[in-house]
Amino acid sequence: MNKTLLAASLLTLAASPAALAQDKMKPFTMEGEMGFIFTTGNTDTTSISAGVTAHQELAQWSNDYNIEGLYKKETVETDGIEEERTSAQKFFASAQGNYKLDNPDYRLFGFASYEDDRLSNFDYQATLAAGWNHKLYETDTQSFEYSIGPGYAFAETQEGEEQNGMIVRASAAYQWLISDTAKFTQTVSTEVGSDNTKSRAESALTATISGNLSMKLSVKLDHNSDVGPGVEKLDTETAVTLVYNFF
Repeated sequence: MNKTLLAASLLTLAASPAALAQDKMKPFTMEGEMGFIFTTGNTDTTSISAGVTAHQELAQWSNDYNIEGLYKKETVETDGIEEERTSAQKFFASAQGNYKLDNPDYRLFGFASYEDDRLSNFDYQATLAAGWNHKLYETDTQSFEYSIGPGYAFAETQEGEEQNGMIVRASAAYQWLISDTAKFTQTVSTEVGSDNTKSRAESALTATISGNLSMKLSVKLDHNSDVGPGVEKLDTETAVTLVYNFF
């Protein structure tokens, strides 16, 4: 299956019901973040991390969108010979639409994601899932919600082996507005299947610098239970990035 077509179709399936639900849009927020690291000397490195997150609140839908990218290139000199290599190249995108029931804290969700990580055990991983979403509580400063439901995973290893099958997906998101200029967010998800269990988590602290510009410190964990020989199960990413609030 063509990876580009798969990614586009999965995200379209998740977003299309929400787009058709209402012509009149209610509050919409979007943040973009980017970070760079350059080093020179015995090892020349270039690291770029970027992402966009958005939240859309409609009368019947509450939707979340996320795009992340990471790229790292190294030039190492050994015995006078320079060797250039890519040590990280990753793309991840997801979308979740939550349909509100009579009690708007109770929702039915649809989720889709696609990940292309060139240096992991998998050539690509994609997920479709649907089920129950519950906003457990929301105050002026804190909120917590969770989702759980069945789904289907599409994956192909670097050796060309397909690992497609049914999964159970569970996720949770917590936000704490510490002050008018600082917030803490925690997200976690797991997709349990017969071939592999894929889990992701992010802890982030964001502080406003000036106006719409903020600084974000984040730690991301990405874990796969079934990997090939010589491949780590857990990938971690610690980053300091600048965040711009567009809306």
